[in-house]
Amino acid sequence: MSDELVRVEGLHREYRGAGQVVHAVRDVSFRAGRGELVAVRGRSGAGKTTLLNLVGGLDRPTSGRVWVAGREVTGAGERDLLALRRDTIGFVFQSFGLIPILSAAENVGVPMRLAKVPAAEREQRVAVLLELVGLGGQAAQRPYEMSGGQQQRVAIARALANDPPLLVADEPTGQLDSETGRSVMDLLRALVRARGMTALVATHDPTLVELADRVLVLRDGRLVPEREPAAA
Repeated sequence: MSDELVRVEGLHREYRGAGQVVHAVRDVSFRAGRGELVAVRGRSGAGKTTLLNLVGGLDRPTSGRVWVAGREVTGAGERDLLALRRDTIGFVFQSFGLIPILSAAENVGVPMRLAKVPAAEREQRVAVLLELVGLGGQAAQRPYEMSGGQQQRVAIARALANDPPLLVADEPTGQLDSETGRSVMDLLRALVRARGMTALVATHDPTLVELADRVLVLRDGRLVPEREPAAA
């Protein structure tokens, strides 16, 4: 892949406890290009979340290597990982992860504050991002005043705050009804196309699988051919 953004080679992750060894990810290798939406599917416990956490630098592998935008994630120190997660990777989680006491606009602005973006520029970018996800009129609302779909759209806008080339989303429609989930998936597809970013999305949602450019199927921590029925 000539314009790759993500490269994963021989990734393993083991967890030890109570006299047992759990092989969460086993010898996983793949590449993802710029402008590509890659779905990761598999049963619960197949290793999807672990794989995304390893790519995003939220967890360390037992062995193997990961590169994002030409930088090795697996060899990075904590300071470099913080910078990588702030500037290069945007995260979207099933639970939304919004700060309850902050408005939608304030939630979207949090990553920009951490990146020390000037206030005037921050306000302008927040407004653009909320319009982008269809919530320009809800900037002052707090999470408890919004539907689940609206909260997830705020979470997506927040993930895009610092214009990351990679979006990592873990079951982003897991708490949404099918119609709302479809609208969120359509939004992710449109963002990948419009912004030329890469999205790596773990999902059980067949709608997202239909929208993906490529599907990675995990079974017991290993990649298997897509034709095998690994999804729940």
